[in-house]
Amino acid sequence: MEDFNTPFNRQNTASVKWDMLQPVFQSEDLLPMWIADMDFKAPQQVNNALIDAVKHGIFGYSIMDEPLKDSIVQWVHKRHHWQIHSNWLSFSPSVVTSLYIAIQAFTDPKDKILIQTPVYTPFYEMIRNHDREIVRNSLVLKDNYYQIDFIDLEEKMKAGVKAFILCSPHNPVGRVWTKEELHKIAALCLTYDVLILSDEIHADLVFSGYQHIPIASLSAKVSEQTVTFMSPTKTFNLAGLQASYIVTSNKKHRDQLNTYLHLQGLSALNTMGSIALQTAYQEGESWLQQLIEIIEGHRDYVVHMFEQHAPMLRVIHSEGTYLLWIDCSQLHMDAKTLNRFMIDEAKVGLSPGISYGEEGAAFMRINIACPKETLVDGINRIIQAVNYR
Repeated sequence: MEDFNTPFNRQNTASVKWDMLQPVFQSEDLLPMWIADMDFKAPQQVNNALIDAVKHGIFGYSIMDEPLKDSIVQWVHKRHHWQIHSNWLSFSPSVVTSLYIAIQAFTDPKDKILIQTPVYTPFYEMIRNHDREIVRNSLVLKDNYYQIDFIDLEEKMKAGVKAFILCSPHNPVGRVWTKEELHKIAALCLTYDVLILSDEIHADLVFSGYQHIPIASLSAKVSEQTVTFMSPTKTFNLAGLQASYIVTSNKKHRDQLNTYLHLQGLSALNTMGSIALQTAYQEGESWLQQLIEIIEGHRDYVVHMFEQHAPMLRVIHSEGTYLLWIDCSQLHMDAKTLNRFMIDEAKVGLSPGISYGEEGAAFMRINIACPKETLVDGINRIIQAVNYR
């Protein structure tokens, strides 16, 4: 069994999560449960491979060779039942980097780009920073479950959307889109010639009873209309090693994307990231399965604790990721007050829901990828603060 229970001291390791509390929250007396990295060590096989590379001691230029590409092809087929080809692959340091490049490659200034809000904060930044127009298809919360408003989605696409950034699984609301939902999305994108930019970085982190389906795997036509962004970094806690890849079956799109990647000097992975990616995909599956069981148990623990001890807080039904979306509307606070309450009274650093869009004003996002001891501490802090405010 892997060790997911031992707390590790990450302070003074140049950790964004642990060493940026003062600039982010204006306080250092906090338990950080915000940015999406885990307080777990990567699989030992990955660490061993990196240690061996350090012992070798030579860090010259490296290539994205066939064994690396084959590990991706095999992983995607085994985990997601999608048969891709190695020549469909491109590489970049991160999914966010890749999306920035894709916006440059496939859209022009003033083009409309659609997102489903509330959604991952950098989506807003990358669209605005490229002088494109944000088009929002707000997700609908019904019976503690987020759904897509397909009538609104079609109306927005009819109005001339160039590209659609799909978040699948969805961050922060925890939805794993069904095949039926994905077919509806794909049909609309094909009808209105909207390019799908599918961020699937959380694809591997899906709970029991659910299955991630890459939207490009639905059909050859959908695949030709889609650029898919994936990475092992969320799955295996490797974000600092900067390794991601892009899957594009459409040769015209792939050539266009690669041209822009080369223009930015971003077409290769660093040596350590490449080693970690290949090793994780070849030897990390057992670790991942144990991780999912841990995270699923953590999710259930938080749901139970809030139901029993702080019923004014509600965990939105989550089907995947290690991020929970907490409905705090019954606290009757505005977004700024809610954020300061969690900082000043609960002494936890969470991600304010308002940063994911105006629909998130009464919500907070919590990262539960931590040892149980840390989770218990954080949840108890929140419960105590809520009950004694």
